[in-house]
Amino acid sequence: MVKVQFRERLQQAGQSLGLDMDVQQVDTLLAYLDQLQRWNKTYNLTALRDPEQMLVQHLIDSLSIVKPLNQILYKNTASDKVIIDVGSGAGLPGVVLATMQAQWQVHCIDAVEKKMAFVRQMSGVLQLRNLHAHHQRIERMSLFQADIVVSRAFASLADFATLAGRHVAPEGHLVAMKGREPQEEAEVLRQNTPWRITHIETLPVPELNAQRCLVWMSRQGSL
Repeated sequence: MVKVQFRERLQQAGQSLGLDMDVQQVDTLLAYLDQLQRWNKTYNLTALRDPEQMLVQHLIDSLSIVKPLNQILYKNTASDKVIIDVGSGAGLPGVVLATMQAQWQVHCIDAVEKKMAFVRQMSGVLQLRNLHAHHQRIERMSLFQADIVVSRAFASLADFATLAGRHVAPEGHLVAMKGREPQEEAEVLRQNTPWRITHIETLPVPELNAQRCLVWMSRQGSL
Protein backbone atom coordinates (compact mmCIF):
# COMPACT_ATOMS: atom_id res chain seq x y z
CA MET A 1 0.00 0.00 0.00
CA VAL A 2 1.08 3.54 -0.73
CA LYS A 3 2.30 5.26 2.44
CA VAL A 4 -0.18 7.54 4.19
CA GLN A 5 2.28 10.44 4.29
CA PHE A 6 2.33 10.50 0.49
CA ARG A 7 -1.05 12.23 0.60
CA GLU A 8 0.31 15.29 2.37
CA ARG A 9 3.36 15.45 0.11
CA LEU A 10 1.20 15.20 -2.99
CA GLN A 11 -1.10 17.96 -1.75
CA GLN A 12 1.87 20.20 -0.93
CA ALA A 13 3.36 19.57 -4.37
CA GLY A 14 0.05 20.53 -5.97
CA GLN A 15 -0.05 23.77 -4.01
CA SER A 16 3.54 24.58 -4.99
CA LEU A 17 2.62 24.03 -8.64
CA GLY A 18 -0.44 26.28 -8.39
CA LEU A 19 -2.92 23.43 -8.78
CA ASP A 20 -6.28 23.31 -7.02
CA MET A 21 -6.39 19.59 -6.27
CA ASP A 22 -9.56 18.21 -4.72
CA VAL A 23 -9.79 15.13 -2.49
CA GLN A 24 -10.96 12.88 -5.32
CA GLN A 25 -8.03 13.83 -7.54
CA VAL A 26 -5.53 13.13 -4.77
CA ASP A 27 -7.25 9.80 -4.04
CA THR A 28 -7.13 8.87 -7.72
CA LEU A 29 -3.42 9.67 -8.05
CA LEU A 30 -2.58 7.69 -4.91
CA ALA A 31 -4.67 4.75 -6.14
CA TYR A 32 -2.80 4.90 -9.45
CA LEU A 33 0.54 4.89 -7.63
CA ASP A 34 -0.58 1.90 -5.59
CA GLN A 35 -1.65 0.00 -8.71
CA LEU A 36 1.60 0.90 -10.47
CA GLN A 37 3.58 -0.63 -7.60
CA ARG A 38 1.48 -3.80 -7.67
CA TRP A 39 1.62 -4.30 -11.43
CA ASN A 40 5.30 -3.41 -11.61
CA LYS A 41 6.25 -6.45 -9.52
CA THR A 42 4.97 -8.72 -12.28
CA TYR A 43 5.00 -6.73 -15.51
CA ASN A 44 8.05 -4.46 -15.13
CA LEU A 45 6.25 -1.30 -16.25
CA THR A 46 8.88 1.11 -14.95
CA ALA A 47 12.53 0.84 -13.91
CA LEU A 48 11.73 2.56 -10.62
CA ARG A 49 10.93 0.25 -7.72
CA ASP A 50 10.98 2.57 -4.71
CA PRO A 51 7.56 4.16 -3.97
CA GLU A 52 9.30 7.38 -2.90
CA GLN A 53 10.97 7.67 -6.29
CA MET A 54 7.71 6.85 -8.08
CA LEU A 55 5.92 9.59 -6.16
CA VAL A 56 8.43 12.28 -7.10
CA GLN A 57 9.84 11.19 -10.45
CA HIS A 58 6.55 9.96 -11.90
CA LEU A 59 3.56 11.63 -10.22
CA ILE A 60 4.93 15.02 -9.15
CA ASP A 61 7.05 15.32 -12.30
CA SER A 62 3.93 14.76 -14.42
CA LEU A 63 1.90 17.19 -12.31
CA SER A 64 4.41 19.92 -13.16
CA ILE A 65 3.09 20.22 -16.74
CA VAL A 66 -0.64 20.44 -15.91
CA LYS A 67 -0.73 24.21 -15.40
CA PRO A 68 1.49 25.10 -18.39
CA LEU A 69 -0.65 22.95 -20.71
CA ASN A 70 -3.87 24.35 -19.26
CA GLN A 71 -2.70 27.93 -19.75
CA ILE A 72 -2.16 27.30 -23.46
CA LEU A 73 -5.35 25.32 -23.97
CA TYR A 74 -7.44 27.88 -22.08
CA LYS A 75 -6.94 30.26 -25.00
CA ASN A 76 -8.65 27.73 -27.28
CA THR A 77 -12.44 27.96 -26.95
CA ALA A 78 -13.07 24.40 -28.16
CA SER A 79 -14.61 22.31 -25.39
CA ASP A 80 -13.16 18.79 -25.60
CA LYS A 81 -9.39 19.17 -25.83
CA VAL A 82 -7.52 16.22 -27.34
CA ILE A 83 -4.17 15.37 -25.72
CA ILE A 84 -1.89 12.66 -27.09
CA ASP A 85 0.75 11.14 -24.79
CA VAL A 86 3.32 9.48 -27.07
CA GLY A 87 5.54 6.73 -25.67
CA SER A 88 3.32 6.83 -22.61
CA GLY A 89 4.74 3.74 -20.91
CA ALA A 90 2.71 3.15 -17.74
CA GLY A 91 0.61 6.25 -18.49
CA LEU A 92 2.95 9.10 -17.68
CA PRO A 93 2.02 11.86 -17.94
CA GLY A 94 -1.28 10.74 -19.50
CA VAL A 95 -2.97 9.26 -16.43
CA VAL A 96 -2.03 12.30 -14.37
CA LEU A 97 -3.36 14.70 -17.03
CA ALA A 98 -6.64 12.77 -17.33
CA THR A 99 -7.03 12.83 -13.54
CA MET A 100 -6.42 16.56 -13.23
CA GLN A 101 -8.45 17.68 -16.27
CA ALA A 102 -11.69 15.73 -16.73
CA GLN A 103 -12.61 17.85 -19.77
CA TRP A 104 -9.53 16.70 -21.70
CA GLN A 105 -9.66 13.54 -23.81
CA VAL A 106 -6.27 11.95 -23.12
CA HIS A 107 -4.92 9.24 -25.43
CA CYS A 108 -1.92 7.23 -24.23
CA ILE A 109 0.03 5.54 -27.03
CA ASP A 110 2.80 2.99 -26.66
CA ALA A 111 4.20 0.10 -28.69
CA VAL A 112 4.46 -2.16 -25.61
CA GLU A 113 1.22 -4.08 -25.14
CA LYS A 114 1.52 -4.81 -21.41
CA LYS A 115 1.92 -1.11 -20.64
CA MET A 116 -1.20 -0.16 -22.55
CA ALA A 117 -3.06 -3.04 -20.91
CA PHE A 118 -2.19 -1.42 -17.59
CA VAL A 119 -3.37 2.02 -18.71
CA ARG A 120 -6.58 0.49 -20.06
CA GLN A 121 -7.11 -1.18 -16.69
CA MET A 122 -6.49 2.15 -14.92
CA SER A 123 -9.16 3.83 -17.04
CA GLY A 124 -11.67 1.40 -15.55
CA VAL A 125 -10.33 1.04 -12.01
CA LEU A 126 -9.88 4.78 -11.53
CA GLN A 127 -13.10 5.60 -13.41
CA LEU A 128 -11.31 7.91 -15.82
CA ARG A 129 -13.67 7.90 -18.79
CA ASN A 130 -11.50 10.47 -20.56
CA LEU A 131 -8.45 8.18 -20.53
CA HIS A 132 -7.80 6.01 -23.60
CA ALA A 133 -5.03 3.49 -24.29
CA HIS A 134 -3.70 2.53 -27.73
CA HIS A 135 -1.23 -0.30 -28.31
CA GLN A 136 0.21 0.98 -31.59
CA ARG A 137 3.12 2.87 -33.07
CA ILE A 138 2.30 6.55 -33.36
CA GLU A 139 3.55 6.78 -36.96
CA ARG A 140 1.05 4.11 -38.07
CA MET A 141 -2.07 5.59 -36.48
CA SER A 142 -4.87 7.54 -38.15
CA LEU A 143 -4.61 11.29 -37.70
CA PHE A 144 -5.81 12.66 -34.36
CA GLN A 145 -5.91 16.44 -34.97
CA ALA A 146 -4.75 16.88 -31.37
CA ASP A 147 -4.55 20.16 -29.49
CA ILE A 148 -1.34 18.97 -27.82
CA VAL A 149 0.95 16.01 -28.50
CA VAL A 150 3.25 15.51 -25.51
CA SER A 151 6.12 13.16 -24.80
CA ARG A 152 8.15 12.36 -21.72
CA ALA A 153 11.56 10.85 -22.52
CA PHE A 154 10.18 9.40 -25.77
CA ALA A 155 12.78 10.41 -28.38
CA SER A 156 14.93 13.23 -29.65
CA LEU A 157 13.06 16.39 -30.68
CA ALA A 158 13.57 15.65 -34.39
CA ASP A 159 12.39 12.05 -34.10
CA PHE A 160 9.43 13.12 -31.98
CA ALA A 161 8.42 15.74 -34.55
CA THR A 162 8.91 13.36 -37.47
CA LEU A 163 6.93 10.50 -35.92
CA ALA A 164 4.19 12.38 -34.09
CA GLY A 165 4.01 15.85 -35.63
CA ARG A 166 1.37 14.94 -38.20
CA HIS A 167 -1.12 14.29 -35.38
CA VAL A 168 -1.01 17.94 -34.23
CA ALA A 169 -3.94 20.11 -35.35
CA PRO A 170 -3.04 23.23 -37.42
CA GLU A 171 -3.10 25.49 -34.35
CA GLY A 172 -1.89 22.80 -31.96
CA HIS A 173 1.41 22.24 -30.19
CA LEU A 174 4.10 19.60 -29.97
CA VAL A 175 5.48 19.53 -26.41
CA ALA A 176 8.45 17.59 -25.06
CA MET A 177 9.35 17.09 -21.41
CA LYS A 178 13.13 17.26 -21.08
CA GLY A 179 15.85 17.57 -18.47
CA ARG A 180 18.44 20.13 -19.53
CA GLU A 181 17.66 22.47 -22.42
CA PRO A 182 18.31 20.33 -25.54
CA GLN A 183 20.46 22.74 -27.58
CA GLU A 184 21.98 20.13 -29.90
CA GLU A 185 18.58 18.51 -30.47
CA ALA A 186 17.13 21.92 -31.30
CA GLU A 187 19.64 22.38 -34.13
CA VAL A 188 18.91 18.93 -35.57
CA LEU A 189 15.19 19.74 -35.37
CA ARG A 190 15.75 23.00 -37.28
CA GLN A 191 17.82 21.35 -40.00
CA ASN A 192 15.67 18.29 -40.61
CA THR A 193 12.01 19.15 -39.90
CA PRO A 194 9.49 21.96 -40.50
CA TRP A 195 9.12 22.29 -36.71
CA ARG A 196 10.67 25.06 -34.63
CA ILE A 197 10.98 25.64 -30.89
CA THR A 198 8.74 28.54 -29.89
CA HIS A 199 9.88 28.66 -26.28
CA ILE A 200 11.42 26.56 -23.53
CA GLU A 201 9.73 26.69 -20.15
CA THR A 202 11.59 25.85 -16.95
CA LEU A 203 9.69 23.38 -14.79
CA PRO A 204 10.20 23.68 -11.03
CA VAL A 205 9.36 20.17 -9.79
CA PRO A 206 8.82 19.96 -6.01
CA GLU A 207 11.14 17.49 -4.22
CA LEU A 208 13.09 16.78 -7.43
CA ASN A 209 16.73 17.85 -7.36
CA ALA A 210 17.18 17.88 -11.12
CA GLN A 211 16.64 20.19 -14.07
CA ARG A 212 13.37 19.92 -15.95
CA CYS A 213 11.98 21.91 -18.84
CA LEU A 214 9.09 21.88 -21.28
CA VAL A 215 9.97 22.40 -24.95
CA TRP A 216 7.15 23.94 -27.01
CA MET A 217 7.23 23.48 -30.77
CA SER A 218 5.12 24.69 -33.68
CA ARG A 219 5.23 24.17 -37.43
CA GLN A 220 6.81 26.88 -39.53
CA GLY A 221 4.03 29.16 -40.69
CA SER A 222 1.91 28.60 -37.56
CA LEU A 223 4.16 30.49 -35.12
